[in-house]
Amino acid sequence: MIHIVPAIIYSSMMGITLFTLLGLSTREQNRQTRYLFGLQLLLLVHIVGELFIFSGAYRFAPALAGAQFPIRMLLGPALYLYALACMSPTKKQPEKVWLVALSGPVLVILGMLPFILGISAEEKLALANPATRDPELFKIAIYTCLFAMTAFGVYTGAYLIAAFRLQQRHRKQLLDRFSDIDKRAMNWFKTLLILWGLTWCLFIVDFGINFIGIKWFGTGILLPLFEAIVLMIFNHYALQQLPLSEDDKGKTKEKAARNTSLDQTSMAQIADALTHGMQTDKLYLKEDLSLRHLSEIIGVSENYISETLSQYLTTNFFQFINGYRIEHSKSLLMNTAQNIADIAFAAGFNSKSTFNTAFKKTTGKTPSAFRNEAKGTLKQKSINKDV
Repeated sequence: MIHIVPAIIYSSMMGITLFTLLGLSTREQNRQTRYLFGLQLLLLVHIVGELFIFSGAYRFAPALAGAQFPIRMLLGPALYLYALACMSPTKKQPEKVWLVALSGPVLVILGMLPFILGISAEEKLALANPATRDPELFKIAIYTCLFAMTAFGVYTGAYLIAAFRLQQRHRKQLLDRFSDIDKRAMNWFKTLLILWGLTWCLFIVDFGINFIGIKWFGTGILLPLFEAIVLMIFNHYALQQLPLSEDDKGKTKEKAARNTSLDQTSMAQIADALTHGMQTDKLYLKEDLSLRHLSEIIGVSENYISETLSQYLTTNFFQFINGYRIEHSKSLLMNTAQNIADIAFAAGFNSKSTFNTAFKKTTGKTPSAFRNEAKGTLKQKSINKDV
């Protein structure tokens, strides 16, 4: 039986994935591109497997039923490895990373042996029809699918969590080293991880309830459509994401764990140098000021500056620099007629959106609301003075 709507949706998804693969093949090859290419290949196998069922093609090759299950186990590891390629400075992954990733498909293959070896192609085809299926063989098919879906859920969930933590750690390290992190933090990836997790969770639930004969309003339509939307969004952002330089990626654990152990007097001196650089030299106005750049200007090592900021001033580089930028922008908002965008750039921010977000997080108000409130206060003071 052909399910027209899901077959059309998965055919469209196959086209999207093939188009993405074609685009990646023409790009300059680097770690990020290679891992994204591998992820797209695995997604293509998953999509073809679903199309194999919904299009009715399984009737012509019933022996291939379930062949995509082991390969699907690699989706989570592939997404995690793509995240590592984008955000980790480590160029070569330890062998254990690959061994753990490959253990998923091996586990599923072992669990599927009764289905693979114990049921012939004709018997598998008969299982698709309630009128012709053998009850005992159908139990084997159910147990096999439940095992495969459970393993997929556990493995994929673990890798999604690992990728989520990687992005969070990457972002935290950026806050210690850069005054502008929007293009480096890959915040879109965190959102897409949640969407992929929801998609694959729905996929497991939908697969399970449909296999035992329960139908719901989203069967064959809602899930494929949601999956197609998530795929399009992910591919759009992944293709737009430029490779980060090695300086833009997180530090290795060894470097990150290094302790400089400055005494209070030394940190006080460095804090004075930082304050002088901000208040007198207005270093915060330099576009995309980084910890390395600041270190070169004031002649203090990056490690010493980081320790002083965290231990003595109880802040991080991002908050320290942008705190001065916000104060500078407040003055411009109150005392000039410049538009918001011009003020954002004049205060050292790279974009209006970044400025708006940072300003509201610091003051609790948007720049426009702050300006209007400040003007209202000044007007009221003027009236009171005249009275």
